[in-house]
Amino acid sequence: MINIQDKKDCCGCGACVQRCPKRCITMQEDKEGFLYPEIDRTCCIDCGLCEKVCPVINQGGNRSPIEVYASKCQVDEIRINSSSGGIFSMLAEKIIENGGVVFGARFNDRWEVVHDYAETIEGIIPFRGSKYVQSVIGETYKQAEVFLKQGRFVLFSGTSCQISGLLHFLRKDYKNLITVDVICHGVPSPLVWCQYLKEIGFIVQDKKPVISGISFRNKRLGWRKYGFEIRYDKEEANFFEMHRNNIFMRGFLHNIYSRPSCYACPAKGGRSQSDITLGDYWGVELYHPEFYDDKGVSAVLINTEKGKRIYSQLKVDGVSTDYNKILLGNSCIEHSVKISKYRDDFFDVLNKSEFSLIGIITKRTRPSLLRRIISYARRITGI
Repeated sequence: MINIQDKKDCCGCGACVQRCPKRCITMQEDKEGFLYPEIDRTCCIDCGLCEKVCPVINQGGNRSPIEVYASKCQVDEIRINSSSGGIFSMLAEKIIENGGVVFGARFNDRWEVVHDYAETIEGIIPFRGSKYVQSVIGETYKQAEVFLKQGRFVLFSGTSCQISGLLHFLRKDYKNLITVDVICHGVPSPLVWCQYLKEIGFIVQDKKPVISGISFRNKRLGWRKYGFEIRYDKEEANFFEMHRNNIFMRGFLHNIYSRPSCYACPAKGGRSQSDITLGDYWGVELYHPEFYDDKGVSAVLINTEKGKRIYSQLKVDGVSTDYNKILLGNSCIEHSVKISKYRDDFFDVLNKSEFSLIGIITKRTRPSLLRRIISYARRITGI
């Protein structure tokens, strides 16, 4: 049976919960806001299925993509509202057009991030854009299995560990399944995210307006200078900050509150066994300047023949490129991020209610004196 001794040994995919024939495993939130499996040992029959479907216990080998592209959607509206080049939307639309089902991460009515499925073009819109919070996978592996057994095409998108969890859960290859993972820096704590939303509401104005939309990668200033945006029912109250200035993003990029398994990811280097991997093609202007604009370009890693076939059906602007060039701007394809020296201290302080989350993050992400001097010098000299 699953027995988590070290929290880095659980990625929270929930495959064990969904595969348990006695439903004696549940996901429970720890003090950091992450979900872990707990077993009711009085119901467990020691069948071992939970261990057989665990992507941490059963890690695959490293794998290189068979083809690599710089790619972008031809529809500017889709690209502007996507994190990078809009290729996920194109893949999703192709599946919907063929009567299929698309799974992805969206916000619920409390602005938590959850996995869900859609069967219409309109339904995939909430899946667009990066959500820098670990999603609750729920029963979506089971739901995907039902659709697959019905013979419907299924596109399942998620982080690499979620895709690995799905494939271990299914325990067989389905020709009608396309899996898409994202180049992942790590997944921040849902608890930290919810606390941030509570605090930012009072910063906007005394009477907190109703949130109508959130974007972690708003492109109003361009793809490279993306910002964090909260949209409210009253447009004048909208909140926008450059990503490097937004306190939640700063804490995330400093690796302070990602899930423990993210610092030793079991699915890097192609080990998720996904069909396609998507991410930002940072540095594309150096290698394909004629292809670059500031609306976003996707790095597309084709990992399987299934992935190759569906990508070839898309009407996109794409150019073949070199994997090592993409890797230079996306080390997270192969390597886990390093844990912050402030991580344990951060959660210890966070659980003391007298402290402000924003203040806690600010103190632990403040640039060193040397960095502040260099930054000031650059502003003065224009270098």
